[in-house]
Parts: sequence; C-alpha cells; structure tokens
Amino acid sequence: MTNPGLIIRVAAKGEGQTVDGRYVALAAPGDVLEADGRLTHGPDHAAPSCRHFPACGGCQLQHLSEAALAAYVGGRVEGAARGQGLDPGEVAPAHLSPPATRRRATLHAQAIGKRVVIGFREAGSHKIVDLRECPVLAPELAALVGPLRRLLEARSERSLAADVALTLADQGPTVDMAGIRMEGLAQTEALLDFARDNGIARLTLNQGDGPEAVWEPDPVTVTLGGVPVGLPPGAFLQATRDGENALVAAAQGWLEGAATVADLFSGLGTFAFALAGPGTKVLAVEAARDAHMACQSAARMHGRPVHALHRDLFRNPLQKAELDRFAAVLLDPPRAGAREQVLQLATSVVPRIVYVSCNPASWAKDAVTLIEGGYRLAGLVPVGQFRWSTHVELASLFVRP
Repeated sequence: MTNPGLIIRVAAKGEGQTVDGRYVALAAPGDVLEADGRLTHGPDHAAPSCRHFPACGGCQLQHLSEAALAAYVGGRVEGAARGQGLDPGEVAPAHLSPPATRRRATLHAQAIGKRVVIGFREAGSHKIVDLRECPVLAPELAALVGPLRRLLEARSERSLAADVALTLADQGPTVDMAGIRMEGLAQTEALLDFARDNGIARLTLNQGDGPEAVWEPDPVTVTLGGVPVGLPPGAFLQATRDGENALVAAAQGWLEGAATVADLFSGLGTFAFALAGPGTKVLAVEAARDAHMACQSAARMHGRPVHALHRDLFRNPLQKAELDRFAAVLLDPPRAGAREQVLQLATSVVPRIVYVSCNPASWAKDAVTLIEGGYRLAGLVPVGQFRWSTHVELASLFVRP
C-alpha cells in the first residue's frame, strides 16, 4: 500500500502534494511526510544553491533536482491544457535555462537606520531580503548589487525606498532607478562616478516624470535575430537569452517556409527579426509606442523585411479579413492572454498559428477558443527560463487541417 505521506507532485504554487491530498512546503517528489510532521527527503530533493533560499521570493523551487524541476515545468503546461479539457498530445521535453543567465530583474532598496538593504522581497511580504549572492542573475548584474548598496547608503536618506531595474544590453548593464531624487552637485557626481566605475551602459532616473537618462555614452541596443535594436528604458525583454533562443527556435521550426507572418504583440521584434529574411516578410504589430518605434527604426536601418504597425490589439484586434492575408501568425501576448484577438484568429483561415505564452492558464483558455474554431494543437514546448521559479512559459503550434 502506498504511503499516504508520499509526495507525488509539486503543485502550481510550489508546494509538494501527498498521496492523500495534503500540501507541504519545500517538498520534492519522492519525499515523505512522516506521521510526526518531519519531512524525509527523497532522491529528487536537492540542496539549495543560495543562502537566501527559501526566504527570498525570487525562487520557490531550489529544493528540486534538475529532473524534478523539468517535470514541474512540463507538468504545469500539461496540467493547464487538461484543466480546460484539452489533450496536450506529445509535449516536448521542458527546456530549462541554466543558472546565472537572468538578464533582467527589478530589485528593491530601503533604508533601515544607517544601512540600505537591496534585493528581492520575501514571498507575500514587503520585507526585502538583503542580497549577498544570487545564482540566478547574470554575473554582470549580480556584481552591481554591492556597488548599488554603497551608492545608496552614501546618500544618508533615512526614508529611502527605491526600485532598481537591471537589464543586460549589448553594451553592458543598464540601471533604471525610481524613487530617489538627484539633488545637488555631490549626488550628481556620485551617480556618474558609479556609472563610469561599474561599466554601466545607461543609467536612468525617474523623478516622477518618467525615466531620464543621466549616463549613456553610446546608444543602448539589444540584438534580436542578429539585428541591434534600440532598447528603451523599461521595454520588455525575454528574461534570459537562452530562453529566448528556445522560444525562437520553436517558432522558426514551425513557421519555416511561411512567406508572410503577422507577429502580434511584437514588442521590440524578438520574433519578427528572427523570422524575417529571404522569402519571409513580417508585419510586427505592437501597442507600446517606444517599442514600436525601436522596431521600426531597426528594420529600416538594417534593411530587414519587417513592417512595424502601431496598434492596440486589445482594443482593435486584427480582423478576419486582415488575418486571412497571412500564411502564418505568431502572437506573444501579456499574462492575461489575448481573448479579443484570439476570437478573430479562430474565425480566420490562417494555416499556422504559433502562440507563445508566459501564463499556461490564460494560454489554455485561448487554446480552447482556437480549437473550437477548427484548429488543432500540433506542438507544445514548455520553457522554464525563470529558473527555480513557479513562473513557466511555453511555445505552441496550432494548425488548421
């Protein structure tokens, strides 16, 4: 008889679930919850990679082995599909981004007495974990935590509360700061010295009127599909280059030979530039004006067959008549999904649709709409680029028979 305390899976929020339906924090499949409440570790229970785990809210799954982590990522995607009554078919093995590859993150900083703590918040709390290491961040970003702490402590602001967004661009790290003000020559010089001494590609400060660049020796870009694209402050970027490559590779394989592709919710052109080339023209549709302009400028400057269209697809989705002109459509919407646009896609005759999602739950609901419209789910690739996190992404292919 199976032990009722045996952990059989990891649930969506990261807790282990026993055979008899109990949920246990920090439990891995194969662990056993004993009668006295102790947890006996099984072969898939791993030693955490960071001293801050499990307090830091940045990671929830450092206690899982590589195999268990991959199973969790794949299980989240399969479970979302089955939860909507869909048969996921043959799901590709989950792709996991390796440690130390996260190229964007937002840290929080707060003054506590004369010192400043900076890091991620604890799960479900406003308390900040004062980072001393981070095995998730790219080394170039992790190396900035100490200098940022010293920079903010030198300001001697007892009420300091700031957000610091870090991104790794082609030219090096960018730092976007909000919640602090630059007042006087000394503070200005300190910020510029920090930027110069730490090889910062761009430093922006948001003092209430949006981000303003105070340091940018050269225009900042991020290379997408071999094309350097201007990187506006706060623009969306896939969390890791590795995860981006996995998603792009899936899309390229599925859409090979498509002469015309509509890239919806295209952002800076992550997929548009990767798909465009000899024999393939891409329409890149995006609502955020700064991202749209960056994509448009890069396409023109480098002669790529990408036409950028500024359009809010939530309020004004492409209609059936517009969609039917394309050999394929790719969409990568925000976490809420793309219900209005998917309703139009479901009525179209587009032969192939690639749906990239950062939320399996909203993806599954949209998938139902496409399938009810006559499409078939023909490919599914789970991607865990937010390593050791419950945040899961995917790429999927829908075809019209």
